[in-house]
Amino acid sequence: MKRILVCEDEAAIREFVVINLRRAGYDVTDVGCGEDALLTFEKEHGAFDIVLLDIMMPGIDGFAVCRKLREKSSTIGIIMLTARTQEMDKVNGLMIGADDYITKPFSPSELTARVDAIYRRVCMSFIKNDDSSVLESGPFVLDLKSRTVKKNGELIDLTQVEYQILEYFMNNKNTALDRSSILNHIWGESYYGDAKIVDVNIRRIRMKIEEEPSAPKYIMTIWGYGYKWNDTH
Repeated sequence: MKRILVCEDEAAIREFVVINLRRAGYDVTDVGCGEDALLTFEKEHGAFDIVLLDIMMPGIDGFAVCRKLREKSSTIGIIMLTARTQEMDKVNGLMIGADDYITKPFSPSELTARVDAIYRRVCMSFIKNDDSSVLESGPFVLDLKSRTVKKNGELIDLTQVEYQILEYFMNNKNTALDRSSILNHIWGESYYGDAKIVDVNIRRIRMKIEEEPSAPKYIMTIWGYGYKWNDTH
């Protein structure tokens, strides 16, 4: 069963989300605050595929809950719900480990499309690839079977989105990839959101793999176009 935890303090919005996700075939557990979200996650031993988190909540806010959940699991899908349109809310959520965000108000079709997309990605993390090969580039080794990445033999803690982006880069070494191709490959052609999600994830990956994220050696920016994986090191 597709299990999802919904954390939203506004009862009317929470009911709207729960009804539509259940219609879409999800097993939904809903709570009204961040504290209850963390308690429920612990009680269920993390047995959720996706968590929907409102940002603005009394007590522990969605950012804090997201950070704690990401510390517990790199594979769970996390989507932030926000009534704000400020760019920094979206960026902050993605930088601390969220996979996507939905700005209120949203339609039932957008909600289910975004959740379905994240669920497919979560499922991929549990599928054992029969291909035992690896991708190598400089100090990096990407294992296709275990879906892990190591740098100089040290495991890098990546979310599934980050892993997929690195895999895409390492399959296209020294090739300039425009933002739209990265977006379509990772998030799908029917993605509702902003292409800026690519830039934020690149920034997050650089913080994990680059010695100097502000002066990257591996993920190079192609100004006005996109990015390139530098395989010359």
